[in-house]
Amino acid sequence: MNPGKKTGEGATETLSPALPASIEEAAEDLLRTCCEKKLRIATAESCTGGLLASLLTDVEGASHAFERGFVVYSKEAKCELLGLTRACVETCGAVSRDVAVAMAEGAIKRSHADIALAVTGYAGEAPEGEEAGLVHLACAVRNGGTIHKAVHFGDVGRGPIRIGTLGVALDMMRNVVGKGAPE
Repeated sequence: MNPGKKTGEGATETLSPALPASIEEAAEDLLRTCCEKKLRIATAESCTGGLLASLLTDVEGASHAFERGFVVYSKEAKCELLGLTRACVETCGAVSRDVAVAMAEGAIKRSHADIALAVTGYAGEAPEGEEAGLVHLACAVRNGGTIHKAVHFGDVGRGPIRIGTLGVALDMMRNVVGKGAPE
């Protein structure tokens, strides 16, 4: 197991370089719009490990729009915290459209949020036969639909994949919040 690439004495590659200003601005815009529309959001994160929730809660006043975040890195956590069936995770694979959709819908059911964004993917090395850099995102709306998006970042490293995923996730939520429930 390689916890990260060594970048210097005792350092591990994480989110270096810092987040682009555009991602921070997108988070602020999302939360501002949610506050205006009195919407609450939740996140369910696997490969981003809580980064999206952290980004959103870094914004002052986030508690008016951010309801909660689930970090469900393991298969067991996906099942226990979000109610996914073991069969879904085992049959479809933890990194799949079906699991991302089930995660988003589970986050809606287990929160008071109006919108939930879920992300699962390979933010680094993938198991044999799987695609490095493949990320599935799903956005569910309470009493509405769920949309899905697959992104193929390629084998560009953990940091760029996780940062890229934040941007895609924020764009998905901003589109849903701006347009209303997906059909």
